[in-house]
Amino acid sequence: MNIWVDCTAAAHPLVLRPIIQRLEERGHTVRVTAREYGQTLGVLERLGIPYEAIGRHAGASLGRKAGAVATRSRAIARWARPQRFGLALGHGSVDLGVVSAILRIPSVQMQDYEYAGLQRQLAFRVARRVLAPDAIPPDAMRRAGASGRKLFRYPGLKEDYYLADFEPDPAVLEELRIDRSSVLVVFRPSPETSAYHADNPLEEALLDRLAAAEGVTCVLIPRTDAQAGRARARAAAGIVVPERAIDAQSLIALADLVVSAGGTMNREAVALGTRAYTIFSGRMGAVDARLIADGRLVPLRDPAELRLTKRDAPPGVQHPRDPELLVDAVLQAVER
Repeated sequence: MNIWVDCTAAAHPLVLRPIIQRLEERGHTVRVTAREYGQTLGVLERLGIPYEAIGRHAGASLGRKAGAVATRSRAIARWARPQRFGLALGHGSVDLGVVSAILRIPSVQMQDYEYAGLQRQLAFRVARRVLAPDAIPPDAMRRAGASGRKLFRYPGLKEDYYLADFEPDPAVLEELRIDRSSVLVVFRPSPETSAYHADNPLEEALLDRLAAAEGVTCVLIPRTDAQAGRARARAAAGIVVPERAIDAQSLIALADLVVSAGGTMNREAVALGTRAYTIFSGRMGAVDARLIADGRLVPLRDPAELRLTKRDAPPGVQHPRDPELLVDAVLQAVER
């Protein structure tokens, strides 16, 4: 079967890699499209996943976003029509929802945040299957567009699955010229162009503290060129901004702590046994709420509360899970 996978953000190649790999091992042909946004293309290249680059992110404006969806969806439809795909897979890809509906391709969406915007809700309504963590109540996913008959709830975090076979590579520290005696902090700024983003006054104050702290190195992994530019403009010796996509999972595994204004990198830290702080300013999702209740994720309300100390536990995947469970769920969209 010909299967189409669409990646529209930097986390998607990571999440979907083990599924793509196992689909191909089962004899399916997988073609990947990607939107130019942040480090999405760079991550695909680092993972060795061939892709077709189509379209780019339009920024935070709702009007421009709608226009970009229409333009990109038309381009993808022209690309996809002659390939006769039997299945499409995305992680909240709105464009995949539009094109799969137009071309009548059975689609599967993954999501681990229940407060999706209207466009994603439409993509979930179009999908035959929606995969989500069991921390999210079925009623919340139903309100997000995933009715009970199409919802597949999997145990644990999505990170438990795609990091199941992960071994951290210390070469990333050498690549970034990190002094191993320093306290290593990985910082991920807000998803400024996302519908669920809210202004976050903590970010600048937190960077002020990290830039001034002695014996601390902060690696800031930007989502956009604008974020990278602002961080570099600080000209702070203790703040490092990578020039290209790096092995962020190894960096997180070897870091002493992670602070993120989004979700995936914090959950990667939790999965890899690294202290994780959230400064997310949007509506808290059920997955992060459970991690906070379990003491695995710490909400940070004041930069002074950040504990800048070396880690006391070795890195490693805490609760690895078999991605075959997700592969079976994806294929059920056409086997039902």
